[in-house]
Amino acid sequence: MNLKKPYLIGIAGGSASGKTYLLNALLNHFNADEICLISQDHYYKPQAEQLVDENGQINYDLPEGIDKTKLLADIDQLLLGNSIQKLEYTFNNPAAKPKELTIHPAPIIVIEGLFIFHFQELFNAFDLKIFIDADHDIKLTRRLERDQTERGYSKDSILYQWHNHVMPAFDQYLLPYQDQCDIIIHNNNEIKKDIEQLAYQLRMFLSK
Repeated sequence: MNLKKPYLIGIAGGSASGKTYLLNALLNHFNADEICLISQDHYYKPQAEQLVDENGQINYDLPEGIDKTKLLADIDQLLLGNSIQKLEYTFNNPAAKPKELTIHPAPIIVIEGLFIFHFQELFNAFDLKIFIDADHDIKLTRRLERDQTERGYSKDSILYQWHNHVMPAFDQYLLPYQDQCDIIIHNNNEIKKDIEQLAYQLRMFLSK
């Protein structure tokens, strides 16, 4: 019987810093029975429960918008060796039908999201903390392209969120934890070498 505790990894970074790219590239190095992923995005509370700013606009860049209790409970289940089920987050697209996700436990568990380091219970539990970021102008360019093409947002709404929600949240809930992380990845250009080094480190863990 293998009683070794799963290796818990936290990956956080600013909006459009490249978290999804990093995760997809990393997952390609392993089989499904070696690594599993939980995204904080799938734990957003319903839109009606989100807080609004002084202009009446919903602010999704606040930790209060996340169902932290459910997130922590599901992570506990994975650590105990149990599978979990979760509805996919569709970014409030009314035309999208959310998929039911089944996440199976694995020796390596990756948690990613904006606020995972701000949640102290999680921050203290991580075996490895990774911070990925890029220059702000690069992130904004990426977000404009992504949110207009993939999510159907207008340029004006994206810029409003960026200046009023995204950047204040980055300064308050992300940046203070950067220097406390084990690995910092600057994703202005190519990060293939960083991914390969990380994959090698995790492969060494699995081989022990």
